[in-house]
Formats: sequence, C-alpha cells, structure tokens
Amino acid sequence: MITRFTIDGSDALENELADICARAKEEILRVIPPRRIHALLLGGGYGRGEGGVLQTSAGDKPYNDLEFYIIHNGPDLLLQKLHGAEVHHVAEELTASAGIEVEFKLLSLQKLQQSPVTMFYYDLIAGHRLVQGSDTWLASCEHHRSAHRIPLYEATRLLMNRCSGLLYAQEKLARPNFSSEDSDFVGRNLAKAKLALGDVVLAMRGQYHWSCRERQKRLRKLEAEDPSLSSIVPLHAQGVDFKLHPIKDQRPAAAFRAELDFLKDLARELWLALEFRRLNKLFNRIPDYCFSAENKCPETDPSRNRLINARRFGLREILNVRYPRERLLNTLPLLLWDTENLTDPHTLAFVRNQLRTTEKEFPALVRAYESIWRIYN
Repeated sequence: MITRFTIDGSDALENELADICARAKEEILRVIPPRRIHALLLGGGYGRGEGGVLQTSAGDKPYNDLEFYIIHNGPDLLLQKLHGAEVHHVAEELTASAGIEVEFKLLSLQKLQQSPVTMFYYDLIAGHRLVQGSDTWLASCEHHRSAHRIPLYEATRLLMNRCSGLLYAQEKLARPNFSSEDSDFVGRNLAKAKLALGDVVLAMRGQYHWSCRERQKRLRKLEAEDPSLSSIVPLHAQGVDFKLHPIKDQRPAAAFRAELDFLKDLARELWLALEFRRLNKLFNRIPDYCFSAENKCPETDPSRNRLINARRFGLREILNVRYPRERLLNTLPLLLWDTENLTDPHTLAFVRNQLRTTEKEFPALVRAYESIWRIYN
C-alpha cells in the first residue's frame, strides 16, 4: 500500500497533500451520492508515491497536477450530465486554494472492465492512492495489472506525445522573445522527453513498470546486455530526477538548443525503429514514413472512425475510415524532424491537408497541429 505522496518531501508537504485529498473526498461526496461511487483514487505521480518536490524559499511545495479519478457505477456521459458541472466547480475551487492544478475525471467501472490494457489504465490500476471507498472492485480489472500486455501502439502514443512536447519547445525557441515561462516550459518538456525515451524502450520489450525508479533499474540491467542503450539510460535517469525533484528552469533560449537537437536525433531513430516493429514495415527516412499509405492506427474500428471523422471534420469525411490520430502521426515527424522541407510545395500541401488548415508559416502550422493533438493525443 502506498503511504506517501513523495519519496523525500517534507512532513509539511505530505500534510498539505493529505489535506487536499481530504477536502477532495468531502467535496466529491457532497456533489455525487456515495452510492454511485466505488472509489475516489489519486493517480499520477503523487498517487504512486513519486510526486515531484519543488524546493522553494518557503519550503517544499507540490509541482505536478493532482489527478483524481472517480470510479463510478454508471455510464460516464450520464454522470457527466448529472454532476459534471458541480465536479468542475470543485476542481476550480481546490485549484485556487491549493495553488496547483486539481483535476477530477469520471471513470466507469464497466468501461474499465471491458477496455483493453493501455499504459494509462495500467499506471492507474497498478499504482494509485485510495482516497475514498474500497479496492474490492479491482478484482474485476486485474487484466490492467499486466504491463507485458501493453500493446506497441501505446508506446507509439507515448513517444508521439513527448515528441509533440519537443515540437512545442522548438517553436518557442524560435520566437524572438523568450520569457521565463517559456524557459520553464521548454525545460519541463525536455525532461519529459528524456524519461519517455527510456520508457518506450521498456514498453517495446514488455518491461514497463508503473514506478519510474523501477523503470530506471530495469533500463540499467538492459544496458549491461545492450550497449546501444548507453545514450538513453543516463537521459532517463535525468528524467527521473526531474520528475522527483523538479526545478523551474530559467536558462536562456541558446542554452536549450543543443540539448533539444540531441534529443530530437535520438527520438527520430527510436521512432523509426518502433514503427518498423509495430507496423512491420521498414521506413528508412521520415518522409517515407509520413507519406506512406500504411494504416498507422490499425487497432481502431473503421466504422467508428467514420463517425468520428464526420463529427470532427464535417460530413465530407464520413467515408474516411482512418482514426484522426493518424493525422498527427503523419505530420509531427515532418514538423519536428523535416522542418526545412516545409518549403517544398508538395510537403506543405500534404501537411496543410492533414491538419485541415490554410496556414503556411511554421508557428501557425504548429498551432493547427496542437488543436488536433489536444483532442486525439
């Protein structure tokens, strides 16, 4: 049983986080009848006992968002309709008083029972803090405890999301004005990418684990057998250190560029290797991958994809059987690793078509990408 929120945070920080959990429990039980709730869980780093400790002049402070999950006994849409507004109000009030983002997410037990294994469900089920209720319902969700069953497309999704962070960092670094907030953003996303590179390697080998410290141990064992991991393992260690002891990075833009380029190079090679293994097709270069007609989300349901496309992009897309995340997989590599070729009319037209935009400039293309990424990441 997880008893702490952090590895080495002060007693004051632990008490602060415990108080937020107590208030979250009280407020949620006030707006949702207890009979509807199996459990209230704290997920994320703090729920797994590996939350970030930000050292300040006022003592240790929380850094990461607090992510609560309401495991309930009805459809998500119904509970959202009945109590969504009140739950959102509770989150806003706790966020304002706690000084960090507090989120509540509704999660149907039936959905958990029926859903295939994902990295998110595995992390939540295998490592969480019980705030309210009991864990008896976990018996019907045991399949989510099997890390070796996490499919390869989940590794692709993780790498896509962290490479998206590198893209957003790259766009900020290209701006004429680089603020302290930009510096903190870039530093945080570089750290997340460092962690993800190692996590993807573990997921590819069926050795992922919910604890970042355990993942680091496993990577070091793999490195002893496979020296090709010698660049990724120390970066992962830096990512773990940032996760447990984050800092608000205040370096100037120039100080980040070499580090970003190095991470991009490693991520590109890992991307091509992962997609070769996942799709069983060799891609020698990034354009080969992006322009390939290969279905990059073959795990999705074509019929459902048609409805999703029509609802998101208009009725003219009703015949499109590809899942919208494929638009991200097709364009992210070009935006991140093949930026100079966006001047090529064919490449630019492809990117604009995929992102459903008429924009031409790099910052605007990144914003168009992000608007789709926020929905289908």
